[in-house]
Formats: sequence, structure tokens, C-alpha cells
Amino acid sequence: MIIEVRAKNCFAFDDQVAFSMKADMRNKKFASNVHRENNFNVLKTAGIYGPNNAGKTCLIRCIKAIKSVLLNKENGLMSNIFTNNDICELGITFLSNGREFAYDFKYDVKEEAYVFESFVEIMKDQYNNEKDVCWFKRDTLNDEFECIDADLMTMMPVLAKSNVIFHLIDSSKFKALNEMKGILVGFAEKIDVINMNNIPMEHTIELMKNKNQLQQKVVGFIKNADLYMDNFEYVEMGNIKIASGDAVGKPEEKVLDIPDSVMDQIRLVSTYKGVQVPSMLFDSTGTKKIAAIASYVIEALEQGRILVVDELDSSIHFKLTRATVAMFNNELNTDAQMIFTVHDINLMDCKRLFRKEQIWFVDKDENGVYVYSLSDFTAENGVRDTSDIIEKYRKGAFAALPDPELINSLLSIKGNAKEETVDGE
Repeated sequence: MIIEVRAKNCFAFDDQVAFSMKADMRNKKFASNVHRENNFNVLKTAGIYGPNNAGKTCLIRCIKAIKSVLLNKENGLMSNIFTNNDICELGITFLSNGREFAYDFKYDVKEEAYVFESFVEIMKDQYNNEKDVCWFKRDTLNDEFECIDADLMTMMPVLAKSNVIFHLIDSSKFKALNEMKGILVGFAEKIDVINMNNIPMEHTIELMKNKNQLQQKVVGFIKNADLYMDNFEYVEMGNIKIASGDAVGKPEEKVLDIPDSVMDQIRLVSTYKGVQVPSMLFDSTGTKKIAAIASYVIEALEQGRILVVDELDSSIHFKLTRATVAMFNNELNTDAQMIFTVHDINLMDCKRLFRKEQIWFVDKDENGVYVYSLSDFTAENGVRDTSDIIEKYRKGAFAALPDPELINSLLSIKGNAKEETVDGE
């Protein structure tokens, strides 16, 4: 589970920002929203609000970049365009098998070099006292090196910087480094990052092809979404029935070059009142998005994965987004986590759904981008768990609210139209 994400000089972020999933256990409300393990308390969900183009998606991109680095994939990193600094800084603290770890790195986007990386385990005793144990540190900017593996210490100053160290050398030769790699790669493999405006259907299709318990749960999720649907399945082309009752035959030879991914989507079939219809052609955009995210949600809850969603409420009814979040907050969920960006203020509910520290904001002004939590606003600021959070947000109490002046565009349009009429006369 993710505990904290840190970023500096990365995408929209200039100064250091930190997004935390730590639960404040002084607050006893909604205890089921917290995952507890070995004295560590981690939030199961968090929603991130803010105006368009403020930096919400950039926070998601930071998580995706960290995952890519850990899995030895193209990182897609970009330094803040308003600085002269080429070095991006990213870090993540996470919980793995009851142990807390922190991994940080610095990447020079111009030189395409990893100039710093460190891996630390945070030990916590029964009194919640924390102690950092450094497993590994490679700081080529200051020529500082630390490593539990003594044999690796002599090599570190001369190693290339084209990749993080556990993907650069044969880690199996070093006991601690190999364990570190297993922890980091295993954690990254549990993260799914999706954008609801461009969510792929392939993941659901692959699960629907296998007639097993997971596939049945995906179908159950889709049907329980109250879409007036009798069934949802993956059907071979010759068995698809359209409204007239005729079968959709095999494609003609001249269209056999249709990509397999498109043909797979055509084979996804919804059933309404006993009539089968291709979901791709018949279902609404929102229904198709629900079908697409269903596999990610079910897999996360079933396998204890981390689901990171950009624009969760895109084309989906607010009751469905609320119900999906509630699944992760539920006490029956023991180890899955969901982090999402959202605009729907109906979810901003501290009376029935969220703890204060589960609601986050991203805002920006001329000086930079800010990432902060609702929990930063205390009773002294007039913000309590019993407060009408939605109304306070509407009134701008937490900032992170757009201030459109579109009336100026209308005045400009009408003004120009009037001038043109006068000129025409």
C-alpha cells in the first residue's frame, strides 16, 4: 500500500510536494477506512480535488513514473518547465508484507541519468517510535555511498547511471540488493494506473475470456451497477444474437484485417430482456466505462492491489462512483487501496464516507502548485467532521476551486457581433 508520494521539480511541481495516505488515529471515525498492520495505519482510499489544469493528473503521472522506473520501463519524466533545473526528484513510502519502506531517486532528464537513489526501511516499535535503517544509498552528486552488501560498496562509485542500480547489474550476486529488488518490483507490480477518459477495455476482455470465479465477479459488478442489464459476457462471433434474432456471422474476407482488439470488443455482449447486443455498438459511454473499470476494481479487491484512477467520475453517475469508493472503504476490504482524482463534490462527504485526511486538494497560483489535505483545516478554522464540507468548498473555504470568467467571452462575442452589424450598415 502507498503511504506517501513525494515530488520536486517534476511535471507541474516546482517546490517539494507530499501526498500522504497516513491515517490520523487520533480520529476514531470510520475505522474501517483504515488498514492496520504491525502498528502501521494506512488509508484505504483518497480523493483528490482541484481545478482543471492545476496538477491533479501530474500527481497521478508521478505515481506512474515511479512504477515505470521500478519495473525498468520508460519513465516519461519531465522537469518543471519554469525552472532551469534538469533534475526531477521522486520518492515513495509504502507498506509491503507488514514492513514500511521508502525509495527515493533523482533523475537528470537532460543527461538521462539517475544521479541519486536510496532505499530505507522504517522500523516502528510498540510505542510507535520510528527508526530508519538505510539499505542502500548512491549519491553521485556528492560522492556518498552506503550499502548493506559490502562487496557492492567498492563497485558503486564506478557504476553507470543509465538506470537504477538493481536493473543495472545482476542483483542475484548481492543478497540485500536482490531482496531490495524483490520488494520494489513486487510493490510496483501491484499498482494499476488508469485514466477514465481513456480506459482500455482489454483488461476486462482478458478476464471475460476465462470462465472462472474472477470473471463471474466482474459480471456481478457490472450487473449490480443497476444498468438494467441481464448479463454481460464474451461470446464467439457466430453465437452473437442481434435484436432481430439473427446471428452475427463471421466477418467477410475483405474485412479480416480488422485488429484483434476491435474484434474482441465486438465479442463483448450485453443482454437486455433476453436480447443479446454487442456492447461496443449498443451500450452508452458510461456503461462501457463501468465495464472497463470493473475488472480493475474486482482484481484490486481480490488480490490486494493498488488502483490509481484519474477522473474517476468521468461519464459515471455519482451514485456509482460513491458505491465504488465505499467498496474499498468497507471493512471486508483488508488490503486493497484506491487513489483517485475527481470533480464530483457529492463524494466530498465526511459525514458518511470519508475521514478528513482522505480528502485532498491540488491548487496553483503564480508562485506554484500546492498539494494539501482537508485535515490541514482544523476546528480552529471552523472545519469539523460534522461540518458541511461541500458547502464550504463551494464557498471557497479550501481554495482549489476554479474562478471562471466566461461571461467576458460572451460579452466579447456579442460585442463583436454588434460592431459587425454597425459596420455592415
